[in-house]
Amino acid sequence: MKHLDWGLIPQEQLNDKLSRKFISGEKITVAQLFLHKGCLVPEHSHESEQICLVMSGSLRFSVEGKIQLVKSHQMIQIPSNLRHSVEALEDSMVYDIFSPIRQDWMEGDDSYLRK
Repeated sequence: MKHLDWGLIPQEQLNDKLSRKFISGEKITVAQLFLHKGCLVPEHSHESEQICLVMSGSLRFSVEGKIQLVKSHQMIQIPSNLRHSVEALEDSMVYDIFSPIRQDWMEGDDSYLRK
C-alpha cells in the first residue's frame, strides 16, 4: 500500500500548453493533466483503455473521427487502440485513468505530447 499526495508529485512540463503529474501501480496509471486553452494533443492510440474525467474546463475529443465535447464534471471512456486526439477549448484540468499502465510515459517514449 502507498499513500500519495498530488502536491508532492513533480509536475512535468511537456510543452508550452500541457503539463502533467502521474503515478503508476502494477496495472493502472492515474494522471493529473493541465491543458491551456488551444492545447492540441495530436492523434494517437495506445494499448491502454482510458477514462478521462474533466474536473474543470472543456475538451473536444475526436475518437475514430467522431467528435465529442466533454465539459467540467463529465467524462469519456476510450477503448484500447482507438485513434484519438483532443483540443482544450479553455484552460482545463483532467484526471486520466489508464489500464494497463502507460509504459511509454514511464520510459519517456511519448514524443507526440512534447510537440
